[in-house]
Amino acid sequence: MQYDNTNSGMMARNERRTTDKHPEFSGSINVDGVDYWLSAWVNEGKAGGKMEGKKYFSIKLSRKEGGTVTSKPAGGSNFDYDDDIPF
Repeated sequence: MQYDNTNSGMMARNERRTTDKHPEFSGSINVDGVDYWLSAWVNEGKAGGKMEGKKYFSIKLSRKEGGTVTSKPAGGSNFDYDDDIPF
């Protein structure tokens, strides 16, 4: 049986980071069957903001070239996509 990685991913510390613009963490994630590169930076909330003094991740997704889409709906449900809508 093949592992299903739909709606999951991973990140690790970016060992190749050379400037502050490069992400501190990088990895990949699959969202509804589409593969993305995942980048994250650690930021600290600014004075007067709702995140003041708290650390948080700023995250960016970039679609991988040739990303694949599965025909399985999100969550693996057996939803019937019947186009015969009565209105």
